[in-house]
Amino acid sequence: MGLIHRLFQREEPEQSYAPLEGGSERPDGERIHDDEQREYSRTDYYVFLLLGIAMLWAWNMFLAAAPYFQRRFDSDERLLRNFQSAELAVSTAGSLGSMIVLTKLQANASYPKRITSSLILNIVVFTLLAISTRAFLGVSAGAYFTFLMLVVFSASLATSLCQNGVFAYVASFGREEYTQGIMTGQGIAGVLPCIAQIVSVLSVPPKQTQEGAPQESSKSAFIYFLTATVISALTLVAFVYLLSKPRAREQLSSTLDDEEGDFGHGPATRKSIPMMTLCRKLYWLAGAVFLTFAITMFYPVFTQKILSVRDPATSSRLFQPTVFIPLGFLFWNIGDLIGRVIPGIPGLTLTARPRLLFTLAICRLAFIPLYLLCNIGGKGAVIGSDFFYLFILQVLFGISNGYIGSNCMMGFVEWVDPEEREAAGGFMSLSLVAGLTAGSFLSFFAASV
Repeated sequence: MGLIHRLFQREEPEQSYAPLEGGSERPDGERIHDDEQREYSRTDYYVFLLLGIAMLWAWNMFLAAAPYFQRRFDSDERLLRNFQSAELAVSTAGSLGSMIVLTKLQANASYPKRITSSLILNIVVFTLLAISTRAFLGVSAGAYFTFLMLVVFSASLATSLCQNGVFAYVASFGREEYTQGIMTGQGIAGVLPCIAQIVSVLSVPPKQTQEGAPQESSKSAFIYFLTATVISALTLVAFVYLLSKPRAREQLSSTLDDEEGDFGHGPATRKSIPMMTLCRKLYWLAGAVFLTFAITMFYPVFTQKILSVRDPATSSRLFQPTVFIPLGFLFWNIGDLIGRVIPGIPGLTLTARPRLLFTLAICRLAFIPLYLLCNIGGKGAVIGSDFFYLFILQVLFGISNGYIGSNCMMGFVEWVDPEEREAAGGFMSLSLVAGLTAGSFLSFFAASV
């Protein structure tokens, strides 16, 4: 009880939650030496940007591919209604379990190896998923659902490895610019898959069912899923190049735990930082990132249900479900990308105000009821406007997610000691994934709407 009291008592936080002057001082006022903060490199920034893209590309592909999966499950009403929530639950639960294990294994972690393994796993997983769109098309909806859940779970393991490895590895550089690059890359990973989905659908003539309703073809889905394999392969090449650079080799020598002692160094053994220690220093930021992504998990379920208010019989193909649903994801992710870029502008960051970030995260709950005003399942909309849905609701909800999430993930290095940065990066990633997991299970309530 004493520990809980010390954690929440109000007299202590101002001292224990004091920033290290942008990472330039220790808590006792001692200056951090220049060699603890690596020289900025634009090339390194772009590699971390690409890693951010690869990190969430798989996640966003599953969301934007909702029309294709709807086609595969249209023979089973129960699966059709719940597959999106099942995807979110399996993915986030797998990520959370993996992140807990990876966080506990921080002492002898090889973060570059985790990143490399995640990219290779993604290449294998999405190659199989692409093949599934051209082969075994006659399998039952239940069998394909089982396959999809296995693929989603495998992709979640890859995402966890990448997320834990990247945020921990970049934290050791001590540069917020690189973290902002990762967050921007994650935003781009939301935009590009939606564009790829829309283009792949529009580039292939619509396939008609017996009822005459247009459906997304397997050919467009094959092209769409294959892009994930290409992105992961390109990112793997870029990351290997980063590790070959002299500055990165110096950084790698302090993070690898190879038994043979790479680059002439012995095994790297870190001091294990208790999670309670990190929680005491980062509870406002960790709480803010948890709430932000928990609330965000409601948007995928609503987005794959909301249709255009235009008459599908007379509207252009852009407003048909096979395109309009990815379009909804695209607008949300454009907002998310804008929100992730804003903290990179001097004077527009809130990394020094963690309590305000926590308050803003709670305020995002106001967006959820607004979805009920839209055309859910074609049943009619209270506000009959696609402009309101796309430009107001989706864009603003996305901006709030990107802005708050980026500030939290950029700012944590200011509140911990240099030797705690890598562990803090893993801890913040765990908080983020925990929020995604909590939100994904709560999203089942939205699925029943």
